[in-house]
Amino acid sequence: MPQSATSSVNRSRRPASAKSGRAKSRRKIEPRYTVALSPDIVPQVEEYAETADASMSKAIAALVRLGLENQETRKREFFKRLKQNLADDDPKQQDRLVNEFRSLILGL
Repeated sequence: MPQSATSSVNRSRRPASAKSGRAKSRRKIEPRYTVALSPDIVPQVEEYAETADASMSKAIAALVRLGLENQETRKREFFKRLKQNLADDDPKQQDRLVNEFRSLILGL
């Protein structure tokens, strides 16, 4: 059965705006990185990705962002407590603060 001359089927997968070859992409180009994960954390990242219904790449990006935010929060907390306790001259109190600040900064 011959096709009608009036029916037009667009079999191209590219959108009409991209056909000219000069499609203007307004999407921000983000850098891409290759990351090696240690085998012991891969299951945790996979579980997070599944829970968040995200790809591994997006899960890794989210976990990095959360880690950086946590680090900044710990720094702010450190300086807040340091400022509150700077005037204290008690040596025992100073030792306690050093241990507390060490755990805040190093996460121990």
